[in-house]
Amino acid sequence: MKKFILSLASMLITLSLSAELTLDGCLKAAEENYPLIKKYELIDRTQTINLSDINKQWLPGATVYAQGTIQNAVAEYPSALRQVMTQFGQEIKGLGKLQYKVGLDLQQTIWDGGTSKAKREITRADSEEAANRLRVNLYQIRERVMSLYFGLLLVDEQIKQQEQAISLLEANCRKLTNMERDGVAMKSDVNNIEAQILTARQQLTQAQSARQSYAKVLSLYIGEEVGTQTLTKPSDSMPATLTSNRPEISLFDSQMAANNAKLTEVKASLMPRISAFAQSFYGYPGFNNMEAMVNRNPSFNIIAGVKVAWTLAPVYTNRNMKAKIAMANDGIEIDREVFLFNSSLQSASQSEEINAMRRMMADDSKIISLREAVRQSAESQLDNGVIDTVALLSKINDETQARLTADYHEIKLLQSIYQLKYTLNQ
Repeated sequence: MKKFILSLASMLITLSLSAELTLDGCLKAAEENYPLIKKYELIDRTQTINLSDINKQWLPGATVYAQGTIQNAVAEYPSALRQVMTQFGQEIKGLGKLQYKVGLDLQQTIWDGGTSKAKREITRADSEEAANRLRVNLYQIRERVMSLYFGLLLVDEQIKQQEQAISLLEANCRKLTNMERDGVAMKSDVNNIEAQILTARQQLTQAQSARQSYAKVLSLYIGEEVGTQTLTKPSDSMPATLTSNRPEISLFDSQMAANNAKLTEVKASLMPRISAFAQSFYGYPGFNNMEAMVNRNPSFNIIAGVKVAWTLAPVYTNRNMKAKIAMANDGIEIDREVFLFNSSLQSASQSEEINAMRRMMADDSKIISLREAVRQSAESQLDNGVIDTVALLSKINDETQARLTADYHEIKLLQSIYQLKYTLNQ
């Protein structure tokens, strides 16, 4: 029984916690749920495969072949020598015009001039660039989720204020109904306020429909049903600094690293290559041509050695290749400066917007208090039999609008702060 109670309590706590959504939780869930996240695994797998292929270049290379040829002319002894040998009873046929062999060629790289090392650096740098580009794309999802989240917060405040306005209208409608029954108020006064109640309910329905739309789209992003869950207002704390930490900066760094890795490959192309080789075959003729001229039987042959190869073509293009890489890096650096400049302008504009919003919010509570006092005064006049429903409705609308404006300023302030954090990635 005790275990059951603990399990039930744990479940209730979990449900109560899951009934509230936070902005940070939604941002994290959206990144994890977005299909693009699967590309991280593909990038890692591609890098592993490419590195494996590069390492396999150090394995011995083997070629198995079979060959058969027929020639119209072959090497043979001079006729005078053949006649002399014939006199001694030795017939020399010369090489046969039909030649054949089955063989195996082996080649082992001893030193590739640093090419494989350069290719490994390029592969890792390309993978890091691809991962950073993916982070940039995923980071843009945050802005969409933030817009939906703050849109939901604002709609929730609108719903709350409309419900409060409807409660005020219904309370005053009940007063007017009683006054009409007592012959103090006219039917038109009751009709006027009832019409306003219906209008307010229509506005409430529109707000509720808008919330359902926002919630449905946000649910698709975070992979969780938002429904009627309560959204927690995020903190209004400002970023610690105005230094940009956007993933685009890491992308610029990885792009330059990829170019520098290509530079090591250019340097490696100037180096000689050293390799060992072995060739073996069974067939006719073998390496001993003298024996093959006398006896046309197939034989087993093998040769092994070391080969040094130095290709001179990269020498001619080396300077141009380095210049191209340097220009590519200069272009990336310009892109970085442009991005940081635009980011600085945007963060300055957002900071000023935040300050302006705080200045406007300073008077919101006072405006609400004044509008509430005016509305209460109009209701007091109604209680005392001084009936002016048009004025009363105007005062209720003014108070509702003042509360909506205050809520808008608060949500807009939070949204501006988080837009600044998005611009800086803080």
